Amino acid sequence: MMAPQARDPETTHAAQDPATGHPRPPRREFKARGSFVERCDGCRLPVLNCLCPYRVSTTSEAEVWLLTHPLEHNKPTNTGRLIADVLPQTQVFDWHRTAPDAGLLALLADRRYVPFVIFPDDQPDYQHRVVDERAVVGVKQDGFIPVFILLDGTWRQARRIFRKSPYLDGLPVLPLHTDRLTRYRLRKPASASHLCTAEVAAELLRKTGDGVAADVLDDYFDAFNESYAASRFYHKIDKPSAPMQRLLDRRMAGSAHLVDPRG
Repeated sequence: MMAPQARDPETTHAAQDPATGHPRPPRREFKARGSFVERCDGCRLPVLNCLCPYRVSTTSEAEVWLLTHPLEHNKPTNTGRLIADVLPQTQVFDWHRTAPDAGLLALLADRRYVPFVIFPDDQPDYQHRVVDERAVVGVKQDGFIPVFILLDGTWRQARRIFRKSPYLDGLPVLPLHTDRLTRYRLRKPASASHLCTAEVAAELLRKTGDGVAADVLDDYFDAFNESYAASRFYHKIDKPSAPMQRLLDRRMAGSAHLVDPRG
């Protein structure tokens, strides 16, 4: 007679409900959503609808610095990285409460820049710091470089960054007042008036005189939004949308400028 095989205590426990003693179905290996999707190394979107053909770089008088929550930084649905694609001078910093980024601190001390923290003006304790878009225009007229510091994360994360970053305390606060409603389709916001990071940047650029950069970023965001949403349902976009076509036309026009007219 064969001796009974020893059982793995963890396997036995996992196969039995401790409350009822009834057997449980076998556990399947955990896989995160999207873990099987093949992604482009360049844009991090599913290769089915890669965003790279629509990437267009431009310039702006104002710069954008992203202070990104560590839980947000690697999410493929994050739109902050779209800003850096369109505006190469964009700076991206990881936020850690007890370890401020040395590069960010150095830039904050650089007198060429006048940074504005983008945040709602809904609390009384910092009302003395609140300005509007005219302050940004004035900075340009004075020969300095205005900077929009965007707190890149959920609303809860952004409020924590704002409250827990002493090096931001002395900076002017620029709230974004707009009637625009979000077009973001990849996460459900608490309110339609809560714009995602790329939408906020586009609105700020437009309101302060960088219209071309705002238009390019808006189109690039729409291309991202449509490409990612279609890929979730394994749908291949065969015909470019209007924003996609405008980006393709801009790329073509930029390539044409590089051609030597002498042949």
